[in-house]
Amino acid sequence: MNIRHLTFRLLQVYVAVVRSGSISQAAQQLHLTQPTVSLQIKRLSEAVGEPLLEQCDGRYKPTFVGNELYHAALDALTRFEDFDGFLTDAARGNKGYFSIGVVTTAQYVLPRLLSPYAQQYPAVDVTFNIGNRGSVLQRFENQLDDLYLFSHPPTGDHVVSRRFLRNPLVLIAPIHHWAAQRDDVDFAELVDERFLMREPGSATRMVFENFLREQNFQLHNTMQIESNEVIRMSVENGLGLAVLSEHTLAQSQARVAQIKLHNFPLHSHWYLVQHGDRRLPVTAHNFIEFMSAHLREWVEEKYIGPDMVGLTSGE
Repeated sequence: MNIRHLTFRLLQVYVAVVRSGSISQAAQQLHLTQPTVSLQIKRLSEAVGEPLLEQCDGRYKPTFVGNELYHAALDALTRFEDFDGFLTDAARGNKGYFSIGVVTTAQYVLPRLLSPYAQQYPAVDVTFNIGNRGSVLQRFENQLDDLYLFSHPPTGDHVVSRRFLRNPLVLIAPIHHWAAQRDDVDFAELVDERFLMREPGSATRMVFENFLREQNFQLHNTMQIESNEVIRMSVENGLGLAVLSEHTLAQSQARVAQIKLHNFPLHSHWYLVQHGDRRLPVTAHNFIEFMSAHLREWVEEKYIGPDMVGLTSGE
C-alpha cells in the first residue's frame, strides 16, 4: 500500500459509505455527487491494492481487508477529531500551560488565586516560580516565564506592567515592645532600635530606605535577613523591629504588634508584569482576567479592603 496516496478526505468518504451501505446516501451526507464518491472509493482501493467493498443484498459491505481499513480509518479520524477539540480548547485558553515568576512577598497572596483558577481550568498547567527580586528579575530578562509579580517592577521599553494589588508596608514590633503600647509614635524615637532588613535590592527595603531618605532618618543598628518569614519570627522573639507587607502578616498567625506611626503604612503595590518581546499565551490572558474578577470578590468577602485593589493597565 502506498500510504502517501491516502488522504483524510478519502478515509472520510470510505467511512461514510461503509456506515450507510450506499454510495448515494454517502454522497448526500457529504454533499458530493455519486460519481465523485465512486471515484474516491476507486482511488482508495487502488492505493490499498485490494478490493475494499462488495455488494450484498443491494448494500455495500467492507471486504476482509476493507473492514480492517474501516477500523483504522475510524481510529485516525477520531484521533484528529479529538485534536480538533483540543485546538478549540487551546484557542479559548481552557487547555495549555503558562508560568509565573513571583517575588517572595507575593507568595502569600497568589495561592489564593491559583486554587480557584485551577478548579475552573483543570486542564491548564501552571508553573509557580518563587524567588527574591534579583532572581525574578533575572528570570524576566531571560524571558523564562510568561507573567511576573513584582512589588517594584523593572523599567524599560520591553516592560509591560499593570498594578495588581496594593501592598501596604507596616512597621512591626514584639507585642510587649514599648512602642506597641502607644497610639502615636514618632519615628525619630525608633532610630536607635535594631531593624531587621531584607537584602539590598528587595522592593520592601527599597521603599523603606526611600522613606528614610525623604524624612532624613538614619538607622544605627540593622541586621540583614533574606526571608520575610524569618524576619517575622525574629520580631516575635524580640530580635528587633521590621517593615513588612501587611499581606504577609494577614496570612500568618503572627504574634507581633503594628506600631502606629505618622506616614505609615508606606505605600507600595504589586505589579503584574510581562516581557514585551514574549508572546503571551491565551491561558495567561485568561488568568489576568480571572484575577481581576476575583480581586473584586475579595473585597466583597472583606479579605482585602477596596483601597487595596488596583488592577490597571499601562502603569
